[in-house]
Amino acid sequence: MRFLNDVRPSHDLTYDDVFMVPNRSAVGSRQSVDLSSPDGTGTTIPLVVANMTAIAGRRMAETVARRGGLVVIPQDIPIDVVTEVIGWVKTRHVVLDTPIVLSPSQTVADALALLPKRAHGAGVVVEGGRPVGIVTEADLTGVDRFTQLSEVMSRELMVLDAEIDPRLAFNQLDAAHRKLAPAVDRDGKLAGILTRKAALRATLYTPATDASGGLRVAAAVGVNGDVAGRAKSLLDAGVDTLVVDTAHGHQESMINALHAVRALDPRVPIVAGNVVAAEGVRDLVAAGADIVKVGVGPGAMCTTRMMTGVGRPQFSAVLECAAEARRLGKHVWADGGVRHPRDVAMALAAGASNVMIGSWFAGTYESPGDLQQSADGRLYKESFGMASARAVRNRTSEESAYDRARKALFEEGISTSRMFLDPARPGVEDLIDTIIAGVRSACTYAGADSLEEFHQRAVVGVQSAAGYAEGKPLHASW
Repeated sequence: MRFLNDVRPSHDLTYDDVFMVPNRSAVGSRQSVDLSSPDGTGTTIPLVVANMTAIAGRRMAETVARRGGLVVIPQDIPIDVVTEVIGWVKTRHVVLDTPIVLSPSQTVADALALLPKRAHGAGVVVEGGRPVGIVTEADLTGVDRFTQLSEVMSRELMVLDAEIDPRLAFNQLDAAHRKLAPAVDRDGKLAGILTRKAALRATLYTPATDASGGLRVAAAVGVNGDVAGRAKSLLDAGVDTLVVDTAHGHQESMINALHAVRALDPRVPIVAGNVVAAEGVRDLVAAGADIVKVGVGPGAMCTTRMMTGVGRPQFSAVLECAAEARRLGKHVWADGGVRHPRDVAMALAAGASNVMIGSWFAGTYESPGDLQQSADGRLYKESFGMASARAVRNRTSEESAYDRARKALFEEGISTSRMFLDPARPGVEDLIDTIIAGVRSACTYAGADSLEEFHQRAVVGVQSAAGYAEGKPLHASW
């Protein structure tokens, strides 16, 4: 990447402060751009979901990996639960979605409690392992909550072969005017569910899979306690990327934790952070990190900069850290501060191999929280920062009352925030579509057909606040 007219600014920059100038391009189609990361994580799109309890769960991990990204399971989750989640994700189908399975004798109330767990809002009624009906919210509206599903389910089923080509599946669903259909194996047993949009996406994205064909998943460890023991358990469970994570990554505890993890001789990438300067990158790489996580304070749930004054504008932090990591033959993840597809593109232009997203994905059907409704009828999920009082309370639940009370006095994060679902893009896949469309277009504007070439060819300029505002679309006339 180079600055426009080779004029490097004397002050640090956020994503809002910069823009990209188009180059002469020979890239004929955005779909021909290769967005796979060179950092060894196996992502085919440069998106990683942050290890936040309110965001990164099994549903998110399954869905994002199916589209080529990676989810980091948080370090606060008990190791036996994380082990079970890793195994579960790796056994998911790479095309079919895991269905909500219901029995004919279950009630409307049972179904209504489960349907919001899926973006498509449908459940498959199964008897003897075979699909016998479909229920959607439309079927359940205005029906007594104690009514059995056998009385309200749609029995006119269209059933797909579990191994059907996605393009053929899309054409069959389209011809039948169906939004979705259950898929069955050779024995007629339910294998999954496929929507028309998911069939289309399966032709546009490449899943992030391991050598055995299972979906990839990452997991985090902290820097305190039995770091090596937890890391070994995660490695034994089959985790694909190991993230050693703490808010202040450039500290002795992190370096000691990295030495302990590296001593296990893992065969997967080790990510460590967070830092914002080249010196931090050098020290973490020397201690054993393959990838360094960059970002202090830019996250939507983070209050670090307002509480402490510590941090750095994210574009400049990524630019400096990526240059140092590249010099050392390593990589960086840009963690936090992205609120629009353009921000993801700018992080990649600055040299990040993947971009980590947290709060942006909190307000989706796939995040772990329960779907709630505000007084004005808008749907939302609750989110919270991982250094907030709420997260600290969860993390220290087994400590003494005194220790918990003492730690609760110090927080650097929002304990509760309403993340509203976008009615036009309520699922994480909808957001991925939007982000990746923007990144692919940015690559074509730069004349790049890969992430590496995008970083090499990107020409970036500095703009005023008015320049940034000028680029925003108007959804109503002035």
